Amino acid sequence: MMSLNMFLAIPGGYSIILIVVVVLLLFGGRKIPELMRGLGSGIKEFKDASKGDDETKKVEKE
Repeated sequence: MMSLNMFLAIPGGYSIILIVVVVLLLFGGRKIPELMRGLGSGIKEFKDASKGDDETKKVEKE
């Protein structure tokens, strides 16, 4: 049990491989690029929105 806790607690080579295998089994190889594209566009929209909020605050302070 102790070795299992150490295996899952430290994100190293084996745990990353395990995560990749599980993701491949759940989503399949064809869905992963589509998921990554959606994730990337979501991050981009979030950054643009937070940048817009910063610009709005700067205008209000002046």
